[in-house]
Amino acid sequence: MWDFLCTFAPQCCANLTEQTNMENRKPKLTEFLKRMLLNDHVILGVILINTVIIYMQESGISHPLIMAVDMLCTLIFVAEMIIKQREYGLKAYWKDGWNRMDGILVIISLPSLVTPFLDVAAYDFSILMTIRLLRAMRAFRMFHFFPKIAQIGAGLKRALRSSGVIMLAFLLLLFIFGMINCGLYSHIAPQYFDTPINAIYSVFRVFTVEGWYEIPDAIMEATTPLIGRLSRFYFCVLLGAFGLLGMSFINSVFVDAMMSDNNDDVKYQLDGIERKLEEIEKELKKKS
Repeated sequence: MWDFLCTFAPQCCANLTEQTNMENRKPKLTEFLKRMLLNDHVILGVILINTVIIYMQESGISHPLIMAVDMLCTLIFVAEMIIKQREYGLKAYWKDGWNRMDGILVIISLPSLVTPFLDVAAYDFSILMTIRLLRAMRAFRMFHFFPKIAQIGAGLKRALRSSGVIMLAFLLLLFIFGMINCGLYSHIAPQYFDTPINAIYSVFRVFTVEGWYEIPDAIMEATTPLIGRLSRFYFCVLLGAFGLLGMSFINSVFVDAMMSDNNDDVKYQLDGIERKLEEIEKELKKKS
């Protein structure tokens, strides 16, 4: 039948053959796109390209090709999100922390697809700038590909939990000394202590050793020598007690909590070595 059709209706036979080939090609193309979009190395490459494109655009380099590549990267991210949701299921996709972060970043970057077609004169420029800046958050997706990022995240969470009380105490000290200094120096050095917020920020500068000496020097110039010297001594005490010692203590607690997982691994390995040594010692005693 097929030979008869090809002999007397070659055009019809050619059309049927082409249609069959196209139908066979569709599943292969779909599977190829799925494999590409589910490949972490491919997505990492797209993220790197998009990061370079965003850097070029924010540097003032404008070209239709750059805009087209940026929109293509966004569409690839959207297609990746859709395929992952179909592959893993909607609930499973949004349950995973990394997928949830990727999905949110993709959604907030969707306005970049329409900004090239918006009339700048008809919209508030600040809104357009905010939409453009949101695209830069796509670079956060690269954290997903860092080695041992899950362990680092777990260590960071553990460190924040362990040092939470200390951080609250630090904030409380900032508030207390900010209020004290606001009452003492609001008229002497208003550029640093005119409001409680500025006073707290100035105390924070002293605690973090960031330009701290400028504050007592300004007080020294604006008041009597005795009050100026006493103020210098007071701020030196603040710096030593809460800046050098206090911040060092907070850092040590934070780092210790970050490294506790490694310490637990080392302790587990040492316990294993100790058990093996005890077994060897018992075997030697039996033989002797």
